[in-house]
Amino acid sequence: MHIDHIGIAVSNLDEAISTYEKILNKKLSKTERVDSEKVETAFFETGQSKVELLGPTEPDSVIQKFVDKKGEGIHHVAFEVEDIHAEMKRLQDEGFTLLNEQPKQGADNKLVAFLHPKGNHGVLVELCQTIQDNTE
Repeated sequence: MHIDHIGIAVSNLDEAISTYEKILNKKLSKTERVDSEKVETAFFETGQSKVELLGPTEPDSVIQKFVDKKGEGIHHVAFEVEDIHAEMKRLQDEGFTLLNEQPKQGADNKLVAFLHPKGNHGVLVELCQTIQDNTE
């Protein structure tokens, strides 16, 4: 496993993109809307890892609730895994609380699952696995 990305919750995605273009001295890689999560994402490539900005698309989105409660800032740390189902089982067997029973489609062509932050010293942990194209 390695750190795939750091997710940062923001209230205004356009402003945050401008800020991070200056900080990282590079243009954003891509944006993607994830309607099921009511979020728009913006990715910056930073070597092997990425910075993912998360902006709410609806007032009742999880990101908007996070910003309202905690303010803008780091939302989660995502670790790339080879087999998300096996990792979910392993971590559940270790006593961690999963926020979803099955992985779901996330941004950046990934299957994702989350571990509850209360068991992780306050950090929301995302597991992510790249969806393989089986058309080869």
